[in-house]
Amino acid sequence: MADLGGSAAAAAGEKEPRTERGRKTLRRLIDAAAAEFGERGYHEAAITGITRRAGVALGTFYTYFESKEEVFRALVREMSRATRVHVAEAVKDARDRLAAERLGLEAFISFVRKHPELYRIIEEAQFVAHDVYREHYLTFAEAYRRNLAGARERNQISAGSGDVAETDEARAWALIGMSVFLGMRYGIWDQSLSPARVADIALQLMSDGLRFRSV
Repeated sequence: MADLGGSAAAAAGEKEPRTERGRKTLRRLIDAAAAEFGERGYHEAAITGITRRAGVALGTFYTYFESKEEVFRALVREMSRATRVHVAEAVKDARDRLAAERLGLEAFISFVRKHPELYRIIEEAQFVAHDVYREHYLTFAEAYRRNLAGARERNQISAGSGDVAETDEARAWALIGMSVFLGMRYGIWDQSLSPARVADIALQLMSDGLRFRSV
């Protein structure tokens, strides 16, 4: 799960390591925390389980984090960042917004299949660290809103009806909701359809809607 450790130092806040060795240790702790919380859940997870998985002494944990809750909060932020980076990389060369939507959804479902613990950890954050849970979705929504507004201004997507700012905001949350539930259904519960096929179906809905059109 090395891709979850890319900016783990930022998640540690004031305890950000200054050496490469320290950064590697922090990445191991974040990766171990993902495995521990993902398998056991927040309440059953233990700091000793994290250090055992990371292959470090118990005292080393407290060099970077003060408690189980603190490492959990850092992990949620790191998983949120890693997801956004993964999707952003997948869509960076998209020819337009609809192409970006398709590529982004395919990349998200692929990411979920690689990191199924994402859903359990994010959902538990709703009860353990509600502010970080809200931050996760609000950050996604704001980036989405900006991207949709830019696409609208470039005439890549329709402006819709009514106030454009309200439309951009509601569309952003609608598309996030689509991704979340498609990721749950086809990333975790049932992988019988390829991420590409799911993305194609979703793109048809986004581009054509549900309105019946006679041939």
